[in-house]
Amino acid sequence: MQSLRSLLGDASGDDATTVALFVDGPNVLREEFDVDLDDVRRVAERQGRLTAARLYLDEHATPGLIQAGEARGFEVTVTSGDVDVKLAVDATEFALGAEVDVLAVASRDTDFKPVLEKAAHNGVRTVALAPGEHGRSDALRNAAHDAVVVGE
Repeated sequence: MQSLRSLLGDASGDDATTVALFVDGPNVLREEFDVDLDDVRRVAERQGRLTAARLYLDEHATPGLIQAGEARGFEVTVTSGDVDVKLAVDATEFALGAEVDVLAVASRDTDFKPVLEKAAHNGVRTVALAPGEHGRSDALRNAAHDAVVVGE
């Protein structure tokens, strides 16, 4: 069921529009992309007021990266192995159960296409955040309502 806010809101970054941000750390925070967590957060905040900002990391994450995520206001989840399943389940659950107008997923992994499609089907506006132009997924871009390249 679509919320009244999602029907009336235009996702233009006003305080009435709520945004949940989910970041695929291993796919976004790579040396070749030179993406900063502050930039990812700022891009999501252009969509509206952040009500959730979650950063998913694998067991190889350094303590410094975990601390950096927490210092920037992210709820950090460290998983053993691949983060995709945990992030996908959490993002889908959040989009279907929480009062959120926009679901933003920062990744280059096409595994999150069904998450964006399910959220959109349930009246949640979706945004795919790409870590640079060469890190962009056409499948995510096409599945989302909006697509943004971080750093541009």
